[in-house]
Amino acid sequence: MRATATTLLLSLVLTACGGGGGGGSSTTTPPPPVDPQTGLTDTTVYSSADNASLTGAVEAAAVSTQTLTANGQTISYTATAGHLIARDPNGAAEASIFYVAYTLPGADAATRPVTFFYNGGPGSASVWLQLGSFGPKRLVSNAPDTTAVRPFAMIDNAEHLLGQTDMVFINAVGSGYSQAISPFTNRSFWGVDADAALFRDAIQRYLAANNRGASPKYLYGESYGGPRTAVLARRLQEAGVMLDGLVLQSPAMDYNSNCGITNGQGCGGYLPSFAAVGAFHALTQPVPTDINAWAAQARSYADQVYTPALQAWLAGAPTPTIWQPLADLTGLPATRWQNSLNVSADNFRIWLIAGQQLGRYDGRMKAAVGSQLASEGDVSSTWIGDSFATGIAAHLRDQLGYRNSSTYVVLSNAINFWDFSHAGRQLPDTLPDLSAALAQNARLRVLAISGYHDLATPFHLTETDLARVDASRVKIRNYAGGHMSYLTDATRIAQLADLKAFYANTLALRAAADLGPERRALEGKPFVAVDRAGTPQLPGSVAPTDEKAFQAPLRDPYVPPQTMRSR
Repeated sequence: MRATATTLLLSLVLTACGGGGGGGSSTTTPPPPVDPQTGLTDTTVYSSADNASLTGAVEAAAVSTQTLTANGQTISYTATAGHLIARDPNGAAEASIFYVAYTLPGADAATRPVTFFYNGGPGSASVWLQLGSFGPKRLVSNAPDTTAVRPFAMIDNAEHLLGQTDMVFINAVGSGYSQAISPFTNRSFWGVDADAALFRDAIQRYLAANNRGASPKYLYGESYGGPRTAVLARRLQEAGVMLDGLVLQSPAMDYNSNCGITNGQGCGGYLPSFAAVGAFHALTQPVPTDINAWAAQARSYADQVYTPALQAWLAGAPTPTIWQPLADLTGLPATRWQNSLNVSADNFRIWLIAGQQLGRYDGRMKAAVGSQLASEGDVSSTWIGDSFATGIAAHLRDQLGYRNSSTYVVLSNAINFWDFSHAGRQLPDTLPDLSAALAQNARLRVLAISGYHDLATPFHLTETDLARVDASRVKIRNYAGGHMSYLTDATRIAQLADLKAFYANTLALRAAADLGPERRALEGKPFVAVDRAGTPQLPGSVAPTDEKAFQAPLRDPYVPPQTMRSR
């Protein structure tokens, strides 16, 4: 009877992630030799095309010893840049996953935390977190200033997290140098459920290959990486990989609640962000000196006055005469509010200051309409894009010793093919997944981080979304800054302090949970039957892998118009 139950559970796991279908050879090709002095020259040609796949892959990486000098200390660490093969639970190869890991040599794997970082998109590489946040190297962007010399300088990062955790930056299929393995194509993994299942398999492979099964484990996802984290955490824990902490950076947990994504509902959750942006540009009445107090005031007005009035107006009620209070709070003229009580973020960005375009990712940044910085629709994205693209290429080649002639894809075209459906809804609502992950694991905690000036995933919308889960398990922190709040120097320092406290608190919970030998033996073994959909679609053809990489504009989170989406 026990054997039958185990067989059934394995069958469910395989069905849920496309196993049992012959997804490539289960034998790993021996990796080429790597000279620690010269690094690794990877001759594979990678493609980000939707129907591209590799005929085979090897697990190989450039491994080097690096040093970081900051805060009066010099730290020696190991950098590993290369590929792991993600395999389904039946051992079939799914994709060659490009990753970069920064680890401390000689640390006890049983107690040394490991954190898996990824951006969102969908389709984004992990470059923004890798070179912008808490890794050992950082590009100096000077946000929100837009007068610095570009490309940005790369420096040793004083606000690194190596004191708390090893860091592994994972690139989604079609981004970086990650690609599907035949018979799968990149598009096989371009969907909410297929993507999360693949990330689960990639993380499990890293843990197994590096003997990290006993380590404290964390996930850190940005933007679409937030909903990915909720689904991924649930799936990892269903597979027996218990987690200690989740960090949600500017997350879009419920696409259905964000009017900037759906365009079909009121934008009440954006009002506090409008107020923060208007205050930064000194257009509010009064101009506040305390951003936290101003945000609290705007939050209260949005919940108690504006959102109820907006919902009534959308239902056909007469327009309430609250235009002047809205103008005072946000800096947007009363006539704009009188013309339309439901102001979108895109309109706010071009209406607030005549002749200027404000950033979507960071509303503090602006550029003259018609200028080069405004030419792509978001000054805050255009300002950083080229520097991060050239920075990651130089970092991999010149510092980490990983060389490949293909283009490192910062953001693929995955978003135009993405299957956003999840749990019976056309657009993902992943808060039930987050609740399920918390219910699976009593020690699991969440830290949610947002920037006050983010006009893509507004901080108050994140607050109201996360109010749907157990508040005692979630800590929310907001800072001056945009979507990538860590690009602001003062905020990065404050954010690092909160992260250090989060690691300390979650490790204390882990110690209190009494993870003895018996409990440790359970880690890595499935304990919950899989009950989700999302099997990857097997392709009918394989594209050549020498196509020019497609670099899409940064626009996370985003859903293309239905006419652009190919299902």
